[in-house]
Amino acid sequence: MPTGVHLRDARRRLFDAAERVLLRDGPNALTSRAVTDEAGCAKGVLHRHFTDFDAFLVDLVLERAAHLETQADALRRAAGTGTVAGNLTGALTALFGPVPVAIIPLITFRDELRARLREARPGGGITILAEATKAVAAYLSDERALGRLAADVDLEALTLSLVGGGHLLFADRDPGTPAPEAIERFVTSTIAHALPG
Repeated sequence: MPTGVHLRDARRRLFDAAERVLLRDGPNALTSRAVTDEAGCAKGVLHRHFTDFDAFLVDLVLERAAHLETQADALRRAAGTGTVAGNLTGALTALFGPVPVAIIPLITFRDELRARLREARPGGGITILAEATKAVAAYLSDERALGRLAADVDLEALTLSLVGGGHLLFADRDPGTPAPEAIERFVTSTIAHALPG
């Protein structure tokens, strides 16, 4: 794209381009040049909107985390409806979609990105996993309050089992996600001890 030409919604275009590069080529290929080439714009466009590439990545991750918050709200609204296993199966599928799963190694292996994310969201850990953990924990707490989980269930351990195991199920699935039956089987076996009497 020629210099000086206005780019409509440049941030969105750059974010979409970064996600495509991330999904197609992996976190090691995600550079400012790869993003601007994919977006079809000059490299200066990125630096006009962000102080540097890590600032761009922070905003990319935080935007994806905000999207996960929307999915977390939907999970909490599901408390008391359907089955606990069915709700969790759907939630893990949504929370560990292709883009969030691709972002996790990006955060893990970029020290500067992790440091800046900690500044932006203190106590956040690895942002995508932290959002998934918060969503599942809140949902399980609601279900326990409704009597659909045993009163003495260790919610922290159950949450970590679901999020950690769920992430492992979805990681390195090229292309796509695990079969719905595999996710449901994992969830059902993980929560079996937590169901009331």
